[in-house]
Amino acid sequence: MDSKRSFPWTLSAAALLLWGSRALADGVPVTITNDGTEDIVVTVYDTTVGPRAVILSQRINGFTTIPVYMSQDSTGLANMAWTAVTVDPNHRLCGHADRTGLGDSAAVTVHADAECGSSQASAKAASLEE
Repeated sequence: MDSKRSFPWTLSAAALLLWGSRALADGVPVTITNDGTEDIVVTVYDTTVGPRAVILSQRINGFTTIPVYMSQDSTGLANMAWTAVTVDPNHRLCGHADRTGLGDSAAVTVHADAECGSSQASAKAASLEE
């Protein structure tokens, strides 16, 4: 095969490799949405990596969406856990949940609508944010 004929194939292969490695590096796209009116501090854990693998820890305004990328498990899906706490120190509420089997473009709603336990780590984290 002469070099003029192999050139387009080489470019195509290089582009495919770059696109493929970028897709693997980014992981599974997931949107995190605060489904309430109150601002909350949310911590998102990528449980595919490990129980303490924090990928997001920030204040999210009411009805705001934040995009994140999660690691893929052996089936190509993402697994996560989240905790949330309201930022109002006079009306502290908490929330948490685990989600497994999240596919591309999954949407996860987070909220803080339950009483916080006295040892709730997220309540302590929110007080540090203020």
